[in-house]
Amino acid sequence: MPETTLTAHTGREIGSSSTRRLRAEGKIPAVVYGHGTDPIPVAVVGREFQIAMSGDAGLNTLLSLDVDGTEHLTLARDIQHHPVRNTVTHIDFLIVRRDELISAEVPINLVGEAVEVAHGDGIVDQQLFTLQVKAKPTDIPPSVDIDISSLTIGGALHVSDITIPPGVELETDLDATVVGGNPPRVQAAAAGETAEAGEEAAPVASDSDEG
Repeated sequence: MPETTLTAHTGREIGSSSTRRLRAEGKIPAVVYGHGTDPIPVAVVGREFQIAMSGDAGLNTLLSLDVDGTEHLTLARDIQHHPVRNTVTHIDFLIVRRDELISAEVPINLVGEAVEVAHGDGIVDQQLFTLQVKAKPTDIPPSVDIDISSLTIGGALHVSDITIPPGVELETDLDATVVGGNPPRVQAAAAGETAEAGEEAAPVASDSDEG
């Protein structure tokens, strides 16, 4: 996975007023840390960060961070967002090495068509959207696919059904359900109402019936 170059500006002041001024200038306060490096307060241009992270790798984009002429290979972690505007308010840049194994989350894509589920008016219910993996930074896949062509109503596909690229270790439980084939909503609702009616109609034993 190729890395993207991003410039980090040092010398930012710590404090709420300085942080507000940075954000007003379109910059994002951040910190660079890892591998014994003392945390370095920096700032990056918001637009440049957005462009750098817009590739297929998403949150696992390798960033070659230029800090005062020194290049650090990093991953953006713990990206904080404004609760209302959803803009990025702070970033942690984790320094990594090309030869080390690191943990990462990758998105799961559903591919193919669940024909039997569709013909039965069922619902394809994705329950797991990301996969926890461990790999070298350059081996982290942008995403993984699971083929739902064989999915049936009442059936399920699990993490063990996903083909993992070479050099990648799974950290998610292999038995975890990724996607299930649910019956039609009307059918499911009717089954629930029948069960409730059965409970209501069941005779309740009185004290005189006991013994």
